[in-house]
Amino acid sequence: MRAWPRRSPGPAAEPAAAVPSGPAAAADAGGGRSAASASQDGPGAGAAGPGAGSRAGASASPAGGQPRRRRRDPWRTAFFGVLAVAILACAAWALLGSSLLVVRHEEVTGNKLVSSAEVLAAAGIRPGTPLASVNTAAAAQRVEQITQVLTATVSRSWPNTVVIVVRERTAALAVASGGRFALVDGSGVTVRWSQRRPAGLPLLRQPPAQLRGNAGVRAAVAVIERLPRRIRRLVLSVSAPSPDAVTLALRGGVTVAWGSAQQSTLKAEDLAVLLRTSARYVDVSDPRAAVTQG
Repeated sequence: MRAWPRRSPGPAAEPAAAVPSGPAAAADAGGGRSAASASQDGPGAGAAGPGAGSRAGASASPAGGQPRRRRRDPWRTAFFGVLAVAILACAAWALLGSSLLVVRHEEVTGNKLVSSAEVLAAAGIRPGTPLASVNTAAAAQRVEQITQVLTATVSRSWPNTVVIVVRERTAALAVASGGRFALVDGSGVTVRWSQRRPAGLPLLRQPPAQLRGNAGVRAAVAVIERLPRRIRRLVLSVSAPSPDAVTLALRGGVTVAWGSAQQSTLKAEDLAVLLRTSARYVDVSDPRAAVTQG
């Protein structure tokens, strides 16, 4: 017999895995392909948690990885646009076309020399006018055309009232004219006429031909208004041929050369001291060097 050399046993061969068949085999095959694809995509490809596969199909993104924007509903946009237009139209109708917010009442305050009827007539605001369309600035300017009115303010008081507040001129001097007295303010405007000179209102001597806007009249009123009350009561008359030559005539026959309206506080202090003397003429036009005579 021929003896054959014995071969050394090699590594044991692993038993061949059973090859499944049927649906399970198809599923395993698909899983194998998915795993292989994942290994090729990189380490971050399989980081998605449970259910990532199902969500991936529902929220698939377009190329580039940008999220797909949600499309606006055109009917929703149109609805809100129509609603905004309707609100604006209703507001405009309520302010300008409705009878709810129209002028029904007019109030006048601050008037003593001028009647309320004259103020309302000058304002020219018709009842029934939409309150929103009232031109308050123009109405105030018309009221200020009245001679006795210094300033006027017109405002709305919702829902249906216009309020007119006037500030009238104040008489500061009396000017004799034709047996009567014109009572003028600091601008030389005649506020009213009187048969007698009101008590406490100084008489303007040597009045200029044009009172309104005269600089001398303005200076004379400024001097009187800055006098202390105890001295102001003593003033009987004032003359002002120029703004720098104001002269006061006081009770007791005392004449005071005041000069301009500048430094009135210092001049008043000097005059208060000098009135204690028997002087009939006092010059305080230069408060640093007051002069007395008589």
